[in-house]
Amino acid sequence: MAPWGDGKLLFCVLFLTCCIETSAHMPTDCCVSTGRPTIVKQSVVDYRRLFKGQGCPIDAVMFVTRNGKKLCSVTDLPGLSDVMKHVDNLKKRCKDGTYKPRRCFGVNRV
Repeated sequence: MAPWGDGKLLFCVLFLTCCIETSAHMPTDCCVSTGRPTIVKQSVVDYRRLFKGQGCPIDAVMFVTRNGKKLCSVTDLPGLSDVMKHVDNLKKRCKDGTYKPRRCFGVNRV
């Protein structure tokens, strides 16, 4: 192997290590703006809390509906905790097997 071949290999290994390390800290989805959407809890299948200090530009809650639509909401929306409790209960019932619709939404989504 040429003398510069080992250097290229080392560079590639270091580059890949940096890329993997950086991508592990990047959030997959962030809300860039929020609103006060009307949220029907029966249509929500999942949610995720997003925090400003963890790579997102603002604090928000992202809801995912049955048809895959993502809604970004402010964190102080009235009734927000009711919707999150509903989703948590649905996920628990799906995992326990006590709720058996055609498919359990939200168990492995988002």
